[in-house]
Amino acid sequence: MAAPRKYPEELRERAIRLAVDARRDPATRTGALRRIGEQLGINPETLRNWVTQAEIDDGHRSGTTTDEATRLAALERENRELRRANAILKSASAFFAAELDRPQR
Repeated sequence: MAAPRKYPEELRERAIRLAVDARRDPATRTGALRRIGEQLGINPETLRNWVTQAEIDDGHRSGTTTDEATRLAALERENRELRRANAILKSASAFFAAELDRPQR
């Protein structure tokens, strides 16, 4: 279950769009993230992380995309579940093997 988001998705998308546009213009590039973050009530470091992830998702920067990270998390979760199931099956098979090896009365 995912944690609740502090900022609505619409605000996040708007902030990213404003920041990307401001960073393209050399006149407004300096301090753009801080200025936009203050205007929208978003921590500038949070906005910087959002913009960086948006650039990765758009292919403008190298890194793990959001879709890849989601897929990787799901695979890791499945891997944990399978390892746990294997451990349970090993324990059960060892228990039943020991039962079969005992002499019958």
